[in-house]
Amino acid sequence: MGQEVRTLKLEDLVLWTENPRDPIDETATDQDIVNRALEDERSKWSLPKLAKEMGSYYDYSELPTVVFHGKKPVVYDGNRRIILGKIKHRFVSVDGFDIASIPRFPTEIPCNVCSKDIALQNVYRKHADTGSWLPLERDIFLHKHMKQEKTPFLIMEESTGIISANPHLNQRFVKEEIFREDILTKLGISVAGDKILSKHSPAETQAILDDISQKIKEKEITTRKNRGKVLEVLAPSSQRIIEEHKKHKAREVDLKAKSAVAGDTTNLKQSRRVRTKATEIFGGPLYLRMGSVSNLYRDIVDLHAFYSDKKGSLSDIFPCLIRMALRLLCEAAAEDCNQEIARYVKSRFQKAKGTLDQDAKTTLSNNNVTETSIVQLLHTGAHNYTASANMDQTLAVSIIVGVILTDSHGKAATK
Repeated sequence: MGQEVRTLKLEDLVLWTENPRDPIDETATDQDIVNRALEDERSKWSLPKLAKEMGSYYDYSELPTVVFHGKKPVVYDGNRRIILGKIKHRFVSVDGFDIASIPRFPTEIPCNVCSKDIALQNVYRKHADTGSWLPLERDIFLHKHMKQEKTPFLIMEESTGIISANPHLNQRFVKEEIFREDILTKLGISVAGDKILSKHSPAETQAILDDISQKIKEKEITTRKNRGKVLEVLAPSSQRIIEEHKKHKAREVDLKAKSAVAGDTTNLKQSRRVRTKATEIFGGPLYLRMGSVSNLYRDIVDLHAFYSDKKGSLSDIFPCLIRMALRLLCEAAAEDCNQEIARYVKSRFQKAKGTLDQDAKTTLSNNNVTETSIVQLLHTGAHNYTASANMDQTLAVSIIVGVILTDSHGKAATK
């Protein structure tokens, strides 16, 4: 079958569930797709804008591309226009949309009816390089529909979910200059077949990727700033991990369960904490939602890394700065939760402690970190430099604070 122009009833046209703009489950109905387009959580559809751009009437010169799946005419290109038509003639139910803004719309529409192969080629030609698709959508389309090999960018997404969880990463610059094989290799990460390999543990790998994401979000890495210097701008803690593991053997890692895919955190589960290194700030990397609390947490990690590297030349009371920062961190988290710091910390203490292993509980006990003392220990940093200079106790406080933060601000936590 080639191509032919055929007039079809608007009511019979079926919206494409695999639209690269915003794919949905293949069992979705037209109503499901319309609901998703109207919600437009990721600004993919812009239906009110399109209605305005269409003017006062439907333009017959722009033919929808249609492929028959059996007896069903599926719209491969032109889904946004068809949605507006279905809304105009009330073939779907909507609330809150200005139907009067939609131009005059025919109930029967000339369509370019063609084979699936031709439709896919037409869709790709019209959208792939016009800016209407982002890099990840383009890569998914090429692999799924055009049978091309997966790019490292797509493999990174499938193994970690980091790109769909962090939309600021879904840009050409990141694909071509950050998540490419030679740059990843410098970070101790590589691509083998359809898998991501890493010289680091899954938690460390996630921490490095989150660090990259944060630097891009904060524009520490752009096409004009620190271009080509990914490793150099990472936090000292990330650089230390990469340096220490240079000679390690790379192994497969799958971090998908740790990432919020397409903004959806419902599949994330908070694992039971295993704390074996009491000397590590917060007991290990935390995976917090982006925001001021996460930013402050990362600053404290870097501050501790600086202390660890330079403590021979620092004063004995330098650790009190970290204790003071822990208090500031808890105050920021408490404010986010509309609570006073005392209530925020104490109401979550026992639940947090219950997720720790025995070694971590012993560390808390040895340093007198209890539900009763935790608030005072945080306040000590601002009032008693001598007491708050006890680094062992500060690290013990950071362990329980880390679990509390994960409960309230972790990627799996309810917002």
